Amino acid sequence: MDRAERANEKYIQLFGEAPQEISKDPDFMNILQRFIFGEVFYEGEMEDKLRELLTISVLTTNQTFPQLKAHTKGALHTGASAEEIKETVYQCAPYIGFAKVLNALEVVNEVFESENIPLPLASQSTTTEQTRMEKGLAVQKSIFGEDITKAYENAPDNQVIIQEYLSAMCFGDFYTRTALDIKTRELITFCVLVALGGCENQIKAHIKGNLSVGNQKQTLLTALIHCILYVGFPRTLNALACINEVLTDA
Repeated sequence: MDRAERANEKYIQLFGEAPQEISKDPDFMNILQRFIFGEVFYEGEMEDKLRELLTISVLTTNQTFPQLKAHTKGALHTGASAEEIKETVYQCAPYIGFAKVLNALEVVNEVFESENIPLPLASQSTTTEQTRMEKGLAVQKSIFGEDITKAYENAPDNQVIIQEYLSAMCFGDFYTRTALDIKTRELITFCVLVALGGCENQIKAHIKGNLSVGNQKQTLLTALIHCILYVGFPRTLNALACINEVLTDA
């Protein structure tokens, strides 16, 4: 198949129908559809369900809601559960803030209601007020090892609270939840940081984190290539430089 045929086939797989002709900008839509669905979706070894979850994380970060609505439907068509989709959006919160996640959840919930998915979904929480800090710190150390101990030791007394919030909220409230495993959550985090831009230090840390939970360099490269569609080349190239700097031998 040529690019146009591949794009049409992939689009139907994702959205259940052939792409609509856009009479006002046909040239742009041809470039978009053939690149996204005719090339990038076939790059690397990654199932479409994971690609759609990563897409949702980037669209949530970018606050691009018409596309988020379409790809929420696409994720459902590829076999993602409502819980996996919700947890993907939740996972963005420590990095983009609660307000932007609330905006995205309005869109996702609208799609779920149109698909007759009962809301609210069952809770995926595994912590309590008494255990969120302990469990969050344990997950954090399982990913980043002694770097976390050093971060606590090196933090000035008036800044330790930030490290504690990071452990209890980012990792205790979110990483400990079910529906998505740690490998998927770390890959989502990597894509969110790429989409944000200007987060090279955090990207490097989460490249190491991805490697420690079992996501190899090729998985990161495939995810990064997938991000090109939504973040553009400058942020992609910055993240690629981070990968090559951190994983020189991988």
